[in-house]
Amino acid sequence: MVSTLQAGGYLINGMELIPDGIDAEKQIQAKTGKAADKAEAKKNTIAYSILKAHNTSGNMDKLNVKFDKLTSHDITYVGIIQTARASGLEKFPIPYVLTNCHNSLCAVGGTINEDDHMYGLTAARKYGGIYVPPHQAVIHQFAREMLATGGGMILGSDSHTRYGALGTMAMGEGGPELVKQLLGQTYDINMPDVVAIYLTGEPAPGVGPQDVALAIIGKVFGDGYVKNKVMEFVGPGVSSLSADFRIGIDVMTTETTCLSSIWQTDDEIKNFYEIHGRSGDYKELKPGEIAYYDGVVEVDLSTIKPMIAMPFHPSNTYEIDEVNANLEDIIADVEKRAKVSFGDKVEYSLKNKIKDGKFMVDQGVIAGCAGGGFENICAAADILEGRFIGNDRFTLSVYPASTPIFMEIVKNGVAAKILETGAILKTAFCGPCFGAGDTPANNAFSIRHSTRNFPNREGSKVQNGQIASVALMDARSIAATAANQGVLTPATAFDGKFNKYTYYFDKEIYANRVFDSHGVAEPDCELQFGPNIKDWPKMSALTDNLLLKVVSEIHDPVTTTDELIPSGETSSYRSNPIGLAEFTLSRKDPEYVGRAKAVHAEEEKRLKEEAFDNLSSEIQDVVKNIKAQYPEVTAANTGIGSTIFAVKPGDGSAREQAASCQKVLGGWANVANEYATKRYRSNLINWGMLPLVIEKGDLPFKNEDYIFLPGIRKAVEDKAEKIKAVAISNGAVKEFTMTLGDLTDNEREIILDGCLINYNRAGKK
Repeated sequence: MVSTLQAGGYLINGMELIPDGIDAEKQIQAKTGKAADKAEAKKNTIAYSILKAHNTSGNMDKLNVKFDKLTSHDITYVGIIQTARASGLEKFPIPYVLTNCHNSLCAVGGTINEDDHMYGLTAARKYGGIYVPPHQAVIHQFAREMLATGGGMILGSDSHTRYGALGTMAMGEGGPELVKQLLGQTYDINMPDVVAIYLTGEPAPGVGPQDVALAIIGKVFGDGYVKNKVMEFVGPGVSSLSADFRIGIDVMTTETTCLSSIWQTDDEIKNFYEIHGRSGDYKELKPGEIAYYDGVVEVDLSTIKPMIAMPFHPSNTYEIDEVNANLEDIIADVEKRAKVSFGDKVEYSLKNKIKDGKFMVDQGVIAGCAGGGFENICAAADILEGRFIGNDRFTLSVYPASTPIFMEIVKNGVAAKILETGAILKTAFCGPCFGAGDTPANNAFSIRHSTRNFPNREGSKVQNGQIASVALMDARSIAATAANQGVLTPATAFDGKFNKYTYYFDKEIYANRVFDSHGVAEPDCELQFGPNIKDWPKMSALTDNLLLKVVSEIHDPVTTTDELIPSGETSSYRSNPIGLAEFTLSRKDPEYVGRAKAVHAEEEKRLKEEAFDNLSSEIQDVVKNIKAQYPEVTAANTGIGSTIFAVKPGDGSAREQAASCQKVLGGWANVANEYATKRYRSNLINWGMLPLVIEKGDLPFKNEDYIFLPGIRKAVEDKAEKIKAVAISNGAVKEFTMTLGDLTDNEREIILDGCLINYNRAGKK
């Protein structure tokens, strides 16, 4: 059972929970002999102590955080380093690890993926970083094995940057936030709320970390209970979990939309560091005697059953037994959800997956930062031993998260158990998580121990009439399904024995292959550029007034970053801002790019001639309507750009391209009822885009209408609470208001300057 408290709660000695209420103070006095002081008790969380140690502002309400280490993969590091170079980067000031686990397959676009890798290697040499070659490790497993430290903080450009189980508070953000750290700037946030994830009991045999994670996500995602907050895992149930189990839960906290996570640590985590030859990096972390949490999620581990997140979101969770008992009703619900995302673009049905009353799966994948851990693979092998996956449609692929893990399952015989079943072992690669590997057949249903199951994220292309489905499950239940040759089966149906495996980490694998500068830069080293690696185009400062054309209108409850900029083979173009921008919203709104480019062409004419006379008749008519009320409007003081409306954009990946591609195409704003994540909103700001918020209800505009923002520059400068706006539709003019939400002074300057690059070039860093 997973439940939440309406209010916060106190934790006594890290173990006993006292919900906030009328007699809470009396209970605390009786148990500790001390009076409860909520303000002081808030300072006794693990999260508070770590943030305080890394805050440079001197004000714990307004944090200016400096991280200890940075990490990026080959979808993001080229753009980050290019941005930092444009801002004057000379040396990486802190350890920066460049991994190569997303664009590992050099099969799309000729040489461009390997060109990026060579850029990364030469950048690590030139600026003093660490370079992990392709297939050695997925980004987060390398960080767990080699970077995490007790009480430390790591910032990564991948949204699943989560090492809380090891005592490291880690955050996944868009590339510009890493650029700031590379330039000696800070990560600026208000002190976040801290929510206790209070664990009791212990998991039943066959229940794995993904089951616990999905149960939590299913409970807290919908109401935003932990949105932009820190999840702190505490309570007596923590000690019942192995390090790998904790890690498997922890990495999935990203799907709750929390800011970060942290766990109390103990001898189990101390042993993890010792196994990896880093005992000095362990630190015991626990809350103070009386700690107060702004919210509490209670998790009784003993009640968790094997779970499945049905398409098309990690929060669409059910117990597997529940799905099997109510197949037709649950499938009907999934098909209804699909209609919201796809409309009439494709035919979508799962009814043909029901055979003789059983749900038949086409593909299983155990992979990446969530599924590819040592214990997950060993448990899957125990279930599969002596069975075979069949020679029909069902396939199973297993990706160990690092070469050291791969080496160990070869040595202990687990690899042989898996291969004997007909399954395939592959090298460390994140591709199955985002559509760059193991793309299923059209209309196929895939079960995966990975992180996300958004629409088309598995690699299918709705614009080509393709659709496939991914459901998230634990490796154990995937193995049970594989052993049952594709019949959806929970791992609790396995009545055999789970063996106890001892892990031995072979440090020589990395010592012999990973380039580690140990912080020594080689300034004379030349960066190796491929023909696809391009500089960012020039971007203008915010004008006094702004005329925006709405070029896409999305009313889905949530819009993911995969819909804003598709993953998969498009990832190969992420070092080419203009080339990648051609894919923006391509699977959600194929007409977006053409519309945005047409508006941007008008802006380029305006910049060149500073006149409205030579612009399109449509814009001239709109300007005429505006000037009737705002005669001071001129081509010199009024920029022209595009915007999109989405109900709740930005769920999912941290990659900055979800925002930067819009900016490259002339986007100057997003309009939303709310933003799904802090990281997407930050990406908009760092690319100089206005994160506008409009109240829920009937919109005063529609797609292809115009929005005029009079005096927008002054409104940003003056920290105006309300942003005045004018909708222009078929000659009709209607005034309305929006907001920008909280902005730091630096964020306002970045928007005014047009983007972070301009801000840094202006010497404001």
